[in-house]
Amino acid sequence: MKVSIVIPCFNEMHTIEAIVQKVLEVPLPLERELVIVDDCSTDQTRDYLCTLNGHPEIRIVFHEVNRGKGAALQTGFAHATGDIIIVQDADLEYDPGEYPKLLKPILEGKADVVYGSRFAGGESHRVLYFWHSIGNKLLTLLSNMFTDLNLTDMEVCYKVFRRSILEKIKLEEERFGFEPEFTAKVARLKYAVYEVGISYHGRTYEEGKKIHWKDGFRAVYVILKYGLIKTRE
Repeated sequence: MKVSIVIPCFNEMHTIEAIVQKVLEVPLPLERELVIVDDCSTDQTRDYLCTLNGHPEIRIVFHEVNRGKGAALQTGFAHATGDIIIVQDADLEYDPGEYPKLLKPILEGKADVVYGSRFAGGESHRVLYFWHSIGNKLLTLLSNMFTDLNLTDMEVCYKVFRRSILEKIKLEEERFGFEPEFTAKVARLKYAVYEVGISYHGRTYEEGKKIHWKDGFRAVYVILKYGLIKTRE
């Protein structure tokens, strides 16, 4: 079996080299590939990624126009060749060293999809924004009301899933709406979903955090859109 780690990035010159190195260093029982999608960065991110061309475990794709995280993920999924896909942010908020426990429920044949959770388990967390945590929990609650799942962290980066799922769903959201859209469509198809507690080392806006309050309103719209209207998969 093979695992594809899909990394969308935009202006991550301060972290991209470190996250690539961390992903490559994780001991895995599977063959791996990194699919990195640069969403038209305007800093030196692209310059670094060009130095990775020819690496046997890395595939680089460039967007010529900034389209958003969801669009970058869709591009990455289209280029992924693994049996299992891991979504990895390009910053250092999430630790690739936790891949083995995220993969375990799938490799044991129990799960089709595994969510990490910043709010479950006893892992370490950087203490940051109160209202962000409240917003995440409210969005997860609203999502659960429509999906009938009991997730604790719908908005988390770490989503690990069998690649075959992508043959059954049509992803449409191009920005941060990917999280609730993917969740709604996975729930609708009754896939086996597991959740694993993870650590979280969040960053501040000064350190490059990109998501804003308006993305929360978009997430509410996406939850309602895919929860109330049966869209074409």
